[in-house]
Amino acid sequence: MIHILDTDKLVNEIKKVIRGKDSVIRSTLMAILSKGHILLEDVPGVGKTTLALAFSKAMGLKYNRIQFTPDVMPSDITGFTMYNKEKGSFDYVEGAAMCNILLADEINRTSPRTQSALLEVMEEGSVTVDTVTRQVPSPFIVIATQNPFGSSGTQRLPQSQLDRFLIRLSMGYPDRESEINILKGFGMANIDSVEAVMGENDIKKYMEECAETYMSDELLGYIADISSATRRSELFSIGISPRGSIACAAIAKACAYISGRDYTVPEDILDTLYMSCAHRIELSEKAYSLSYNTYKALESVISSIKMPKG
Repeated sequence: MIHILDTDKLVNEIKKVIRGKDSVIRSTLMAILSKGHILLEDVPGVGKTTLALAFSKAMGLKYNRIQFTPDVMPSDITGFTMYNKEKGSFDYVEGAAMCNILLADEINRTSPRTQSALLEVMEEGSVTVDTVTRQVPSPFIVIATQNPFGSSGTQRLPQSQLDRFLIRLSMGYPDRESEINILKGFGMANIDSVEAVMGENDIKKYMEECAETYMSDELLGYIADISSATRRSELFSIGISPRGSIACAAIAKACAYISGRDYTVPEDILDTLYMSCAHRIELSEKAYSLSYNTYKALESVISSIKMPKG
């Protein structure tokens, strides 16, 4: 029996400190329920850190933040062993990854070696230090941020690493009304005002229920057709990978789940396709010559595929 979570109750807690970004809040929730990692690509000062911290508090989860700079080492993420003189032994010192929600701030400012260490933890769900493997807490979600503007001192994430993130989002600037409220102080409430409305065991239960959301063979075929079409299309030099197809199905199920349904419909796929797949594909020279952006190229491909009834 599926007991779908009270989405509004959770979203309202997050909205105490994040105003005018309901779609971003819901998309982040969908990714967390799908056990997926999130890449927030946006300019500084739009609330990325506050979003991650608010989710950790509302969900009753342990939160860590690591500010990436060129001198951050892999051991800062995985942890390290230190000699304990009193005990005469080496003790393990936890790294930033030992938490439920990890904010990896400005991931593109650190070295490829450190990026790889983080992405390995994301994929494996464990860290290995001095031949000893330790599991990170469950659930474990990474919310990574990067500034898309200005490349000085940054290390661009390669396509293979971008593919590890379930979705890519942009916070964007607030609308006029929301910004006025922020200036009045309504959007700057203390983060301590966010109360836990669930706990770790609740999250695990919701994740299991989300995964059990029904998706018909017709809809699975629809996802496969879209992915296949991007690989054949002259608009793309790199199409949607099989991991991208899996991500598309997972986030579509989460979309249905937070909408109060235990089954998916075609609109769930279309509503989440861009966030789950846009960062996994590359436009071709032909697409650029036609002045297509990623969204327009995907729309062109989707329009050529018959949408199932449900």
